[in-house]
Amino acid sequence: MPPIPTMKAIVASETGSPSVLTVTPHHPTPQPAANQLLVKNHIIGINYIDIYFRTGLYPSPKPEILGREAVGTVVSLGPGENKYNFKVGDRVAWLSTGAYAEYTAVPAEKAVVVPEGISDEVVMGSLLSGLTVLTLVKEAYPVEKGEWVLLHAAAGGAGYLMTQVLKSLGAKVIGTAGGKEKVELVKSLGADYVIDYRSEEGKDWVGRVKEITGGKGVDVVYDSVGKDTWEGSLEAVKRKGMVVWFGNASGPVPPLPLPKLSPKCLKVARPTLFSYIETREEFEYYINELFELLKSGDLKVKIHKVYPLDQVAQAHTDLEGRKTTGKLLLKA
Repeated sequence: MPPIPTMKAIVASETGSPSVLTVTPHHPTPQPAANQLLVKNHIIGINYIDIYFRTGLYPSPKPEILGREAVGTVVSLGPGENKYNFKVGDRVAWLSTGAYAEYTAVPAEKAVVVPEGISDEVVMGSLLSGLTVLTLVKEAYPVEKGEWVLLHAAAGGAGYLMTQVLKSLGAKVIGTAGGKEKVELVKSLGADYVIDYRSEEGKDWVGRVKEITGGKGVDVVYDSVGKDTWEGSLEAVKRKGMVVWFGNASGPVPPLPLPKLSPKCLKVARPTLFSYIETREEFEYYINELFELLKSGDLKVKIHKVYPLDQVAQAHTDLEGRKTTGKLLLKA
């Protein structure tokens, strides 16, 4: 049974602007079904995918509690087999839906006990973003030492982590970012070149990428921006290179005519994290790798701000306005 019959939750009543996110102080507390855990959330991650569901870019039924990840404490177990041996009181991180709330019933298969020595904030500063990064650089396009990589939005929640991971693999990284502060941040992470797309140089960022790479272009582009950068990304990649689109911060990439890929024999991918970690074995593989990077200190996390749960609309506004660097979090 849930510890209390109702909870505070943020409900997206319909699609639209951040104003559709309604603070609901007495929302029914969920009860865990078979193979589920009821988790009292501590810290909740905010991701661009939440905005896609809020605006309707990714269709989903409304009203809806948004949010795809949180860290918290197990307060009860669903009936039946406890396949992964969770206990009441375990501190767990999880990936599912319905995170913008005090409690969430989550699938046990997508929850994991957090090791000692990693704070709630560090876990949420890296969970969904970090798993995304690891799957992109190991599966979508396995990056090798010495390869040129163009990374858009290199100061964002995923970009901040990806810059570090790419450099640890020995890649030569060209990052793009908006404004001097973000440029300096990405440089501090070891990026070889950082292009400020708001500067005069940044107006022709494709030309600058070509110049840096001796006219050849990069081996791979990781592009989470979408509409505003997709054509340039196809130009900036070398012959027989690859463009990996994994986000739509400026809007979705329009329909892509396949003949556009022919002149340079290009490859494109549009991956999504949850298809890379569909099985428990895949999930555990990547999350254990992430935890090792965090425990060793080889992967640093940057938190932009921890917002109170009822300020989630402001957090969405800040994220969409490109006013942030690193990860935005909510405190339940």
